[in-house]
Amino acid sequence: MTHYSVDWIEEWCQENGWTELFVERRNSYWAFPPGGVMPEPIPHHVLNLIKAEKGLTVEEKVWSASAVIGTILAIFSTFLFKCPMPLVLAFAFNAVTVAKLEIEYD
Repeated sequence: MTHYSVDWIEEWCQENGWTELFVERRNSYWAFPPGGVMPEPIPHHVLNLIKAEKGLTVEEKVWSASAVIGTILAIFSTFLFKCPMPLVLAFAFNAVTVAKLEIEYD
């Protein structure tokens, strides 16, 4: 899951003099620092500040909304069918969603 929008990071790079942003792999961003001749990874504390300022990406919002809607539907299905399996499936889906929302650093 992409936790940072490239637009957010490009905006930060322009504000701070970093150039030629490129994405090495998902959630790993590199750019040339001011006066630098070799690209460096965007520091994690900077990514955390950007994330705190900008919030969730579209992908994260879709996964979160799907988890909430799926849970609500599971609650109604559980009462309607008098069966706990929809709640079990919703719990499993929510566990996967929460795991995907976790930001992993290399």
